[in-house]
Order: sequence, then structure tokens, then C-alpha cells
Amino acid sequence: MTAASSLPEWDLSDLYSAPDSPQLAQDLVRVMTEAKAFHGAWQGRLPQASGDALAAAIAEFERMSEILGRIGSYAGLWYAGDQADSERGRFFQDTSEKITAIATELLFFSLEINTLDEALLKRMMEESEKLKYYAPWLRDLRDFRPHQLSDETERLFHEKTITAQAAWHRLFDETMARLRFPVEGKMLTSAEALHLLSDIQPARRKAAAQSLGAVLGENAPLFALVTNTLAKDKEIEDTWRHYPRPQSSRNLSNQVEDEVVDALVSAVTKGYARLSHRYYALKARWFGVEALDYWDRNAPLPDEDNRLFSWDEARDTVLDAYGRFSPELASLGRKFFDNPWIDAPVRPGKVSGAFAHPTVPSAHPYLLVNFQGRTRDVMTLAHELGHGVHQILAGSQGALMSSTPLTLAETASVFGEMLTFQALLAAETNPKRRKAMLASKVEDMLNTVVRQIAFYQFESRVHEERRKSELAPERLAEIWMDIQRESLGPSLRFHEEYRWFWSYIPHFIHSPFYVYAYAFGDCLVNSLYSVYTQGGDRDFPARYLEMLRAGGTLRHQDLLRPFGLDASKPDFWEQGLKVVDDFITQLES
Repeated sequence: MTAASSLPEWDLSDLYSAPDSPQLAQDLVRVMTEAKAFHGAWQGRLPQASGDALAAAIAEFERMSEILGRIGSYAGLWYAGDQADSERGRFFQDTSEKITAIATELLFFSLEINTLDEALLKRMMEESEKLKYYAPWLRDLRDFRPHQLSDETERLFHEKTITAQAAWHRLFDETMARLRFPVEGKMLTSAEALHLLSDIQPARRKAAAQSLGAVLGENAPLFALVTNTLAKDKEIEDTWRHYPRPQSSRNLSNQVEDEVVDALVSAVTKGYARLSHRYYALKARWFGVEALDYWDRNAPLPDEDNRLFSWDEARDTVLDAYGRFSPELASLGRKFFDNPWIDAPVRPGKVSGAFAHPTVPSAHPYLLVNFQGRTRDVMTLAHELGHGVHQILAGSQGALMSSTPLTLAETASVFGEMLTFQALLAAETNPKRRKAMLASKVEDMLNTVVRQIAFYQFESRVHEERRKSELAPERLAEIWMDIQRESLGPSLRFHEEYRWFWSYIPHFIHSPFYVYAYAFGDCLVNSLYSVYTQGGDRDFPARYLEMLRAGGTLRHQDLLRPFGLDASKPDFWEQGLKVVDDFITQLES
């Protein structure tokens, strides 16, 4: 296994030199002073402003927002490095409270923009080229007009975030960071224990799974309390804002229509039998059993290449794959390795999983992975690097318009995974190992599409039931098991302790209904990659990079149109799922 000492750790000094940095303290004081002055200068005066004046105000708002984004990014990343460290937790909380106080001074601005008459705003934009530049931001902001409350209520909701949602998020994060899972005489973090579910040794997979279930079960009452409280909190806010169903606010923020998401969920659900059920039945036959124990769902195949990649090998594999598609893409990706922008070792207290944090356009993104040398870790690196490159390209749109909705934020990451997988597959000449690689890719796609839609269905049922009464830990477990059996099929055997595996998934806590974005992105990329592999389009890489540069300025219809794709058409999702279907057919033959 790759030694932790040989893996890179990020250096956050491009944001601030330390938590007690004088520059950070000065920025907090300065932006509070500027926010109060901005409040005094503009509150109640927007209807009388010219188009150019409003554009200048938005530019000032964007500048202050970027400073707050830089401070918040630093605090969040430093905290993610060791969530079990009480000092980091205290700093993160204190900083969040200060940012919230400053943001409260600025809250009026977006609220009052949304009260402007449509005809007035249109006239202001017609007379001002500077204001037209911010048209995408204004468009997205005004989508929320029907759900906007009074200024006083909005301010109350905003200020109470730190003692409501954010406090429960922190409780979940710090609890998970402190939990230890005994496996073979060692006390492991959740990331280390989950990693063992794909270990080559069956006994080790079983031991890790049973330990995860036991420890999560012991803590299930706490996790159920967090889940129930946040679900009720969301219901209260949704009711005040008149959202028709629990998923609606997420769909609106993702700039995707409810019916498009419904079509995705329906297509995947209908595909359970021919995708996950069919594949796991095939894998059970390979293992010579009627049904796989749940801890063998991601088990390596007998013929799988269990080599461990060094960090340098993983880097070169990913960058070479990117470079064959686009030298510019690889050049941007290389910056993350040439600079201390990646945190790779597994450490106690460090957040599990992986992410790419965009920070702010005036700085650069940071990547967090828990690299342990497996092929899946290489694919995770390719995924997060895709996010990072996307965030750099979109940064030219500025702090207000660089962020993409979640449904499109997964495009570059999943595309980067596909490029890397195809490069690894092409380099492998041994038929048995090619089969194992293809099976591993199918499993990753099932985890991204089927499993994430199953997660979405779990959340949907939980939030619907929570509107009637609080859910006991046992009821959450029942819903979880029903969904797992439905989505994964009869060729998987679930043991009692698996009932508690719902409790470790952070997306349920931090970002309700986020999870379908993974399936959205995977199916979208499958369709996009099919267009690319059809050949004959030398401009595809250039158009692909332009799509990433658009950031949040374009909706999914406009981004996909140059490629002849339309996510609102019924056959779009089937086209994406067919890629998984075809891979399984290859394995069967």
C-alpha cells in the first residue's frame, strides 16, 4: 500500500497562512464595514437606480461575496483535514458565525432585486451592457421569487442557520470523525473500514462490514435524531416557501424541472431488473453461489488485477488519459500535482470520501481524496480532478456565475472517469483482466446510477413519512432495507447489521436530494461520450471545454444542444442507461 508519507497534502496558504492570520482577521473586519456601508447606500433605492448603477452595485456585491467565500473556504478546508480536532471545530464554528453576520447585512440586496418589477428590470438591462453581463445571475436569482418571504423572515431564517442546520451538520460530522471500527485488532476510521469492503480477502470484507454495522447500530439513535430534526426543519421551511414537495427546492436550485428528474428516476427504477439485478446474479455465478453476501457486492473478481498504484502511477495514468482527449485539459490537471492543491493521505479525523472544493475564482480549487492505491482510488482521483479542472475553467465567469448546478457539476468528473477507464482498458491485453476491469466499471456505474437513485428514493420516503410523525431508528432501517432489496435484487443477501448503513451517508444530512445529481451526471456523460466515440467530430474537445467554461451561465438545454442532446426527451435517459446495459451484455458473453 502507498505510504502516507509519500502522498501530497494540501497547503491552504494560497487562501490564508493560518487560522490566526492577520490578513484573515483584517478581511473579516473590512468586509463587515463595507457590507454595512453597502446596506446603507442601497437598501430601498434599487427601483430608482440606472442600469449601470445596478450593475456597479452587483459588482460590489460580488467582490464582497468573494472575500466571504475565501474565508469560508479556508475554514471549511482546514476543518475537513481533522474534524476530530476541537480547536478546528471551534474555529470553523466561530468563522461561520462571523460570515453569517456579514452575509445578513447583504441579504437585503438579492431580496430587493427580486421585488423589482419585471418591466423595469428589462428596461434597465436594455439600457446597460454592464447589467446584461449579469443576466444569467439575475435569471437564476429571480427563479426563487415565488418562494421568497418577507425581509424579516428571510433574515430570521438566515441568522438561525448556524444554530439549526449548521449545528446538526457539525454534530453529524464530528460524531462520524470520532467513531472507530474494530477490524482484526485495529481501530479504523469509517473511510478505512469502508475501503475494506472491496478488499481481496473475504474474511476481511465480512469483518469490516459487521464492524461498520455494529458501531453504526450503537449510534443509530443519535443519527436518527439528526435525520428527523433536519427533515422536520426542511418541512417547516418548505411549507413557508410553498414548495409543492420535498424535492422541489433542490430541483429549482439545480435548474432542472421536476418532470425531468421524475423521468430520470422512473427510467432507472424500471431498469433495476436489467441492470443491477442482472449484474449481481451474474457476479454470484462467478463466485459460485446463489446469492452474494452484501459485503461481497464490491468484492474483487477472482481474476481481478489487485495491483496497488503508487501516487505517481495514479497521477500519470489520469493525466495521460486526459491528455489523449485534450492537451489543454491535461495541462490544467497537471497544476494540481505540480502545486500543493491535493490532500491525499488517510488520517484519523480527516473527512472520509473525496471532494473538490472550488474556493473562489481569484484562488484555485483544492481536492481531497483518501488514496490507498486501488484502481478505484485512481478512478476517484480522475473524478475529482475533473471537478477541479471544471472549476478552473468556469472561474472566468466570476464569483456569482462560475458555480454550476449539481446536475451539471458532475459532467466533467464523470467524463474524466470514463476517459481514464477507457485508457486503462485499452492498455490491458489479458482477456481475464479486461473482463475484471469491465466488471469493476459496471459496478462503479451501478453505484453511481442505481445506488444513488435508490438513495434518492430512501430520502423521498423518509421526508414524506416525517411529515406525519417522527421516524424511529428501526423505521428508518425498514425503509432502507426495502429500498436496498428493491434496487439491488434477489442475488444479494442482507444481514441484520446492514439495517444501519443508512446512517453514515453524509449527503442525507448536508444536501437533501443531492444524490440524484450523480445519476443525472453519469447518464448525461454516457450520452455525451457516445457522441464523442462516434468519431468524425474534430471540434468535440473544444466544444466540450467551452461547455465547462460556461459555468452557471447556461442551462442544461443550452449546454447540450451543440451535441444534439436533450435531457427533456424521454429517450435521453435510456440512451445513457444503454451504455451500462451493453457493458453487462459484453460480460455475459
